[in-house]
Amino acid sequence: MGTSAGQRLTDIAKMNAGLFGGTFNPIHNGHLGIIQYVKAHYAFDTIILYPSALPPHKPNLNLASARDRLTMVKSAVKNLDGFQVSDIELQREGPSFTIDTISQFKTIYGRHTRFHLLLGSDAFFDTPSWKQARHIFGALPVIVMQRGEKTGMAPFASFIDEHVSKGYKLKNDNIFVHDRLFPIRICNVPRIDISSTQIRNRIKSGKSISGLVPDDVETFIRIKDLYK
Repeated sequence: MGTSAGQRLTDIAKMNAGLFGGTFNPIHNGHLGIIQYVKAHYAFDTIILYPSALPPHKPNLNLASARDRLTMVKSAVKNLDGFQVSDIELQREGPSFTIDTISQFKTIYGRHTRFHLLLGSDAFFDTPSWKQARHIFGALPVIVMQRGEKTGMAPFASFIDEHVSKGYKLKNDNIFVHDRLFPIRICNVPRIDISSTQIRNRIKSGKSISGLVPDDVETFIRIKDLYK
């Protein structure tokens, strides 16, 4: 399942692909449940997960190495159909900026792969602090994953109007469309109350994380003595 940044995945040529990045510190069953839901809901041919090497907005003294986080992500999806793992951000020097990653994916895979960027709602509302954030919405469609909270579209409409572009209009209840930029879709995904912070805290406290992460990830964390 794992691939290097420079390797073209011929099996996803001319397909719809979701891009899902993050620190994955560690990846857990909540991540997996949500992306499996999104993959089925939008009929993606594949979703590519890519751990960030040096997240610019998440300074964390308890951040596992990028290689260890990559290994855990590969382990987590190895038995899931239609998921890929990329080390694209580990191959670049410096902070891992999303706009650079999108550009690199599009260069590697070419115009026959249609990418969508998958963002949690917290990440979406944080995009004003990202490098060249507004360029992201001109590069590819965005799917915002809202976990369980059905707050309506008003908060999204206000945010998009202020921080993305005033040209977006709500269509079909949960899709914002623009005449020049790509659509922004709001997807209500299942609420799975698991977080990486919770898992790290449980490990620090000597509590079990069984059922919160895939078995192979739990084993890797124990062997590498992570998050103590």
